[in-house]
Amino acid sequence: MRALVVHEFGPLASHRVEEAAAPQAGERDVLIDVHAIGLNFPDTLMLQGKYQTRPDRPFIPGRDAAGVVRAVGAKVTRVKPGDRVIAQVATGAFAEQLAAPEGRCFVMPARMGFVTGAGMVTIYNTAYVAAVIRARIAPGETVLVTGASGGVGLAAVQIAKAKGARVLAGVTSKDKGEVALASGADALIDLAAPDLRESLREQVFALTDRRGVDAVLDPVGGDVFDAALRALGYAGRMVIIGFASGRIPEIKGHYVLLKNIAVIGAPLDIHFKMQPAVMEAAVADLFRMYERGEIRPEIMATYPLENIHAAMDVIVSRKVKGKIVLTTGRV
Repeated sequence: MRALVVHEFGPLASHRVEEAAAPQAGERDVLIDVHAIGLNFPDTLMLQGKYQTRPDRPFIPGRDAAGVVRAVGAKVTRVKPGDRVIAQVATGAFAEQLAAPEGRCFVMPARMGFVTGAGMVTIYNTAYVAAVIRARIAPGETVLVTGASGGVGLAAVQIAKAKGARVLAGVTSKDKGEVALASGADALIDLAAPDLRESLREQVFALTDRRGVDAVLDPVGGDVFDAALRALGYAGRMVIIGFASGRIPEIKGHYVLLKNIAVIGAPLDIHFKMQPAVMEAAVADLFRMYERGEIRPEIMATYPLENIHAAMDVIVSRKVKGKIVLTTGRV
């Protein structure tokens, strides 16, 4: 099969799509003929050895896949050959075939296409963990989503709206703002405004009668995190999704105490490990929202697997508006 193989960590351009041995399914694994693959910012970090985990080399990276079940292990009961599934894995998705644990595979709704399915996996699961499981967003609350034109940001906008929140979308340009508004955001916060530390809070206060927001969902980190923290209202929740800006912020404990706010982590993978039943219910809820038309992945572009470097360039240059999906030629 064809796959992107990492022999040693290094620059993105140093890794190549090549022939690799097809995976073998264990007794609790599902063997999938991959049709589409979701590309994520953390994937670019993993190839460079900059991600929080560093798999033994050589390995095939990639977290998100959608395809058709070819075979299942002897103890698999949830899916069967011929099922159309999405899979969320730690590695292995950048390939024409994938062996995924049964608990990480989910049968797609009948009208969901492979590109859409692959475009949902990590970003919508991540946004769901942040918005629903960790922030516990309630109807009528006001939520600020930073990085709201990226994959996770747009997913968070849509999920928060589906759960009844008023959503303020933090963006850095007019065209990115238009994408966020099209996904359901109620108003925009300009993250490119001068003196962000003060301007972000003033923009939020102007839209909330100076109450601040009930929750911030932040995949950006850095200066945006610092500024957004100051825009929280009473008993507000600051949810950390990631650090796309490259800087991990530091938080002063006395500020959390005096403001009566909570700072909450929203890691995805540990939820699959520690609360698999919760994540199974989360995916089912996401599929229901999709079928009701409440969420829809914004697919910016598709690229053949062989052109993965061009696709990664779009991500690392921060030109993404929505999601980029790779295809294997089966779509």
